Amino acid sequence: MSPYSLPEGFSEFDMFAFGSALLVGGLLGFFLNLISVVAFLRVREMRTPSNFFIFNLALADMSLNINGLVAAYASYLRYWPFGSEGCQMHGFQGMISILAAISFLGAVAWDRYHQYCTKQKMFWSTSVTISTIIWILAVFWAALPLPMIGWGVFDFEPMRTCCTLDYSKGDRSFITYMLTITVLYLAFPVLILQSSYSAIYAHFKKIHHFKFNTGVPLKVLLLCWGPYVLMCMYACFENVTLISPKLRMVLPVLAKTAPIFHAVLYSYGNEFYRGGIWQFLTGQKSADKKK
Repeated sequence: MSPYSLPEGFSEFDMFAFGSALLVGGLLGFFLNLISVVAFLRVREMRTPSNFFIFNLALADMSLNINGLVAAYASYLRYWPFGSEGCQMHGFQGMISILAAISFLGAVAWDRYHQYCTKQKMFWSTSVTISTIIWILAVFWAALPLPMIGWGVFDFEPMRTCCTLDYSKGDRSFITYMLTITVLYLAFPVLILQSSYSAIYAHFKKIHHFKFNTGVPLKVLLLCWGPYVLMCMYACFENVTLISPKLRMVLPVLAKTAPIFHAVLYSYGNEFYRGGIWQFLTGQKSADKKK
């Protein structure tokens, strides 16, 4: 039994339940994406410019899984053991992972539009350049809430076993940063996904052959991150601490399930990627690779 007092609004069972949810989601997402990453590195035929986006998406998701596993460990301890600097690094690393992953969702949608609609070939120079820019921008925007800059701030979530952008203050610094991030890393990616997959749907309808459900990627993005972003937006205008601490923890835990959905949709459900995973796991080429 830990000598540390439980955070307000949480029982011993709550700490165990949230920690278990983070542990299961983190491990499942990590290993699903790890297989995707290793398959890309081991199977030569998979290493294409288009698949490089999915490879980077899997790396970003694995990073978010690690972030969740650290939170799970602290939840089982019932307290944060890494100090204030550890909290800042945890929030920083998690923010990089989130911003990069959402950006790569947009990159994959844009690339799929060209694969199916314009038939334009993706070159390695383009893929590597875009991926590099995505990572650099993710690091830049994630660094702004660190103490050295202070546009926004990282602090503990209600359970005090994980750190993220502090939405509880609702001050001008948080509001301006949150609104900017929402436009750049939710509204803009949503626009890209909506326009790209709408065009792909129209193409599939024209040729009477639907290779995948074009509505699912956007729905997954909004399902995982929409509720959490809405809460943060609400905090820009109202006192968010009036919302139950448990509900405020459910939303980030839900968001951290995104890597599982991404692995299923973009790696195992992708006709240009799953064949390589099958070949890596079994040593045999799948029907997708034989076509």
